Amino acid sequence: MKWMEGIDKLGLSLYFLLCLFAVANIYSVEPASGIRQAVWLGVSVFVGMIIFMMRTKFFENMAGIIYLVGLFFLIGLFPFGTEILGQKNWYKFGPVSLQPVEFAKIGTALMLANYVSGPDFNLKHKKSLWTSIAIIGIPGIVVLLIPDVGSLLVFIAFFIALFREGLSGWVFGVGFIFAGVFLVALAVDPIYVVIAIAVITGFVLFINSNRIHWNIMSVSAIVGIVGVLCGLAYGAPTILEKLPKHQRERIEVLYKGEKAFRDTSGYNLLYSKTAIGSGGFFGKGYREGSVTQGKFVPEQSTDYIFCTVGEEWGFLGSALLVICYTVFIGRIYYLSEKQKSAFNRVFGYCFASILMIHFTINLGMVMGLFPTVGIPLPFFSYGGSSLLAFSMMTFIFFKLNYADRNSLV
Repeated sequence: MKWMEGIDKLGLSLYFLLCLFAVANIYSVEPASGIRQAVWLGVSVFVGMIIFMMRTKFFENMAGIIYLVGLFFLIGLFPFGTEILGQKNWYKFGPVSLQPVEFAKIGTALMLANYVSGPDFNLKHKKSLWTSIAIIGIPGIVVLLIPDVGSLLVFIAFFIALFREGLSGWVFGVGFIFAGVFLVALAVDPIYVVIAIAVITGFVLFINSNRIHWNIMSVSAIVGIVGVLCGLAYGAPTILEKLPKHQRERIEVLYKGEKAFRDTSGYNLLYSKTAIGSGGFFGKGYREGSVTQGKFVPEQSTDYIFCTVGEEWGFLGSALLVICYTVFIGRIYYLSEKQKSAFNRVFGYCFASILMIHFTINLGMVMGLFPTVGIPLPFFSYGGSSLLAFSMMTFIFFKLNYADRNSLV
């Protein structure tokens, strides 16, 4: 049919494949939750159909209002939110719970896309740079105060979109350096970290000596950065000790192993790895996993749903799932790059980057490569808010892509 020519069939097919496979796996763990997730999928598709019937300019024109509404509901958590699993980041309406941070990501992506696509935007100008940072930072600060560290990490996605639009890669480089120094200083004596910082700094300055404009400003900046890094190296153990016990243990699990905390923060990870490893190459079969059916892993239908895939579908099923996610995320990036509109491109980059960070951190968390931070697997983890929000972003992007492909401009 002619009206379907602009719809990206590969992208939508992968979306439905992921969602339906998710419902099957959630049902395997908790049949009642699987049925509820199927209902949420129906609601999500219905909302998606409404999105497809909207005018494309609606999202661009209403970006500011959607952003402010999302921010309003985030702030409203402080007086009206319900605490679940130690975090006050939910609204509870009878049997239904909604997590507003998932929808705030949509508003932030739309608002950033709207601002970046404006005629006066130029990241080389301080006004454009700081306004962009404020758009991301304001909801980010609220999320930090909730506190929801996992969701805060996802806000890095918006800087990836800005990087595509000209943001210096040094922003990410400096962030990785500080994170690296902090993590290394927890495992190695700080004096050795300081020595390594001095040696690496000296080497970098030596090979770039002809490119550096030596003056008071450059020398002060170099000394300041090195000083902060050295201070961070010595302060890392103290910072770790000041964290709440459960957060401290989640980091220490990476260094000491889950068996050292098997009765506390390492319990989930221990049985998650056991479930994934026991699946072998082909898996034990649907609803045949002993760890899965034995309910050994808490949050197995939500943040740790991947261990169900590993046990029941084995390495083969897990690899196919990873491939589906990789192709889907890559497809969003590919289509984003082909958009004629800067608004469409930036929103697409925000969406794809949000998916990538969720996917990477969740799998890393389940396999013990990243601390447990409570980040769901997109479309897959049980949760109506998460599924609806990711579905809305999916349909918004494919609507924008549909309009772009059928545009005569």
